Amino acid sequence: MRLILCLVLSLVAAAQAGAEPAEQWLKADETAMTRTISGLVQVYSIREKPTALMVVEGDKIIASWGALDRKINVASVRKSLLSALYGIAIAEHRISLTSTLADLRIDDKKPSLNEAEKQATVRDLLTSRSGIYHLAAHETREIKSNRPARGSHAPGTYWFYNNWDFNALGAIYRKETGEDIFASFATRIARPIGMEDFSKRDGRYAFEKVSVYPAYPFQLTARDAARFGLLFANGGRWNGRQVIPAAWVRESTWAHARTNRGNRGYGYMWWELSSEPWGRGGAYAAGFGGQIIAFLPAKKLVLVQTVDLRANPKGIRTSAVIELMKEIAAALPE
Repeated sequence: MRLILCLVLSLVAAAQAGAEPAEQWLKADETAMTRTISGLVQVYSIREKPTALMVVEGDKIIASWGALDRKINVASVRKSLLSALYGIAIAEHRISLTSTLADLRIDDKKPSLNEAEKQATVRDLLTSRSGIYHLAAHETREIKSNRPARGSHAPGTYWFYNNWDFNALGAIYRKETGEDIFASFATRIARPIGMEDFSKRDGRYAFEKVSVYPAYPFQLTARDAARFGLLFANGGRWNGRQVIPAAWVRESTWAHARTNRGNRGYGYMWWELSSEPWGRGGAYAAGFGGQIIAFLPAKKLVLVQTVDLRANPKGIRTSAVIELMKEIAAALPE
């Protein structure tokens, strides 16, 4: 009786852990459903011209397009990658969400931060609500033209997609943990989940004269990005190991702020996917030009897209990828 109970508990634990791919991704068996989704991906890819697109259900590829092993600068997807590292560091009590910039002795080039700005917390930066509108590295034209005036909003009161917040978070991570971002990602996430291509050499620090805090662009292949998406779809677990705390997976992908971008929800450097039509718990990481890692736990679905802007300089709208996801989700069994 005890043996049977242990077996049952083992099976339950395995089911809860979710499915992970083998050392290399395998394709799902061909069915009417996979043919339908492959057709959707083909039509979309011919029209939009991604470098790579990969759709995963459970631990298998159900459709793909392009060069899945080609490394691409995934732009602002970097922010969600760093958010995952924050979840680990906070669980290990090396960083606190409630620490202020004053506590952490964070400042910047002149015009320096004032005392009110230094009351912004790590949580404020993670949700892009610091109220600090200092110039920053890797800003887009849209950010530059729409940046509010310094002192116009108190910390924690107003959402603005702000590269200063994201870049400062990179510096805080390095300062408080004593770890390089890319080496940390390779050791703490990429290696445990079996990424095939990523190494710490696939990141760099991009400095600009306007700020002491660099951006930290990452290069990823689609097949490695899909493992990261699947890790979140599985609640941070991989082969029975809790790589990222489950509580952080939930908290970081919830909407902590409503944005000025179609009232979309923003978490801790993740974009929320509303519950319709694909169930609760979904989120996506998005980067300029159409870089995306999206996961839908209720559908056991992960979708990844990379776009080389040298080959496709116009890029791909995020809304186009979301529409494809809706079509794919509708084709999956209930």
